[in-house]
Amino acid sequence: MVGCVIVADGTPVGSGWHAEFGGPHAEVVALREAGEAAHAATAYVSLEPCAHFGQTPPCTEALIDAGVARVVFGAADPGAGSGGGGEVLAAAGIDVVGPCLTPQEALADNPAFFHRARTGRPHVAAKLAMSLDGRIAEKPGERSTVTGPEAHAEVHRIRADHDAIVVGGHTATVDDPLLTVRGDVTPRTPPIRIVLDPEAELRLDSRLVETLDEGPVWLFCGEHVTEARIEAFERVGVVVHPVPAEGDALDLDIVIDRCADLGVTSMLCEGGGRLVDGLVVAGVLDRLYLFLAPRVIGGGGVPAFPGEWSAGGPLDATGPRWSAVVDPSRVGNDVLAVWDHLGSSPDAGGR
Repeated sequence: MVGCVIVADGTPVGSGWHAEFGGPHAEVVALREAGEAAHAATAYVSLEPCAHFGQTPPCTEALIDAGVARVVFGAADPGAGSGGGGEVLAAAGIDVVGPCLTPQEALADNPAFFHRARTGRPHVAAKLAMSLDGRIAEKPGERSTVTGPEAHAEVHRIRADHDAIVVGGHTATVDDPLLTVRGDVTPRTPPIRIVLDPEAELRLDSRLVETLDEGPVWLFCGEHVTEARIEAFERVGVVVHPVPAEGDALDLDIVIDRCADLGVTSMLCEGGGRLVDGLVVAGVLDRLYLFLAPRVIGGGGVPAFPGEWSAGGPLDATGPRWSAVVDPSRVGNDVLAVWDHLGSSPDAGGR
């Protein structure tokens, strides 16, 4: 998620972005487009140009060779090996401005990259859609539509930003979701669809299992689940990860660490409320996308925040535990608010 624009005499002459891991970086793409016009130009790049040989040669070298006169970058590169590009450029006689973003602004703009670089763990977000009276469904065990079509489309855009989409086993049973990205947005790669299901009760004829050609499905279950049950899932192509469980809940720290080991950098949890509650109580929720619908469901509905965490949740007025990423925005008839947990702030030292 890095972009670059080359500007000569006030006119953009080249632009580019890092389209895939191992592919040319944003600066290289922009310089290729600019050609000779890059000489004595200014390069604006969202991340400090890298100064190391990784999957590709260092971008600092490409900028110096192109004769760029000035580089303005947004966020400092947090990598131990890749950082320091600004100093390399300055030593080569290039005018360098940056970082222009604070660590918190950089995290808000590109949470998966900066959170993983700082903590070694995936960035964990959750999405909830609730009524004005804080309900996410009309009845327990019943699928309900709370928000409008515009909000549904926005959810797919949010899904496309994440490596994995996560639901609890109960939600997988009640909603029988697809958890794919649909609509106008296309992700780089289909998100991994993860079900946290201590008893491995996911149906083999569920839509998740029947659409394995649209994206992988991982099932996290308790270590006590029988080998026969695990093999039944593995035969149809579901990847099963047995992990420790306590009661009817999996050890979320171990789940997230396992995902990190397997290369997942960002996870979007879509419910239900108990799973989101568990993430907060475990101290592993970094961001909350909350859609608020202009309707009242009533006391018989399922609460969005069913557990102990409601006293420290995003609606809590007793202390600054959460910080708004952007101003709330209208999405059709609904409102979307996005909060980051202050424990995820670079200034807070991480978890």
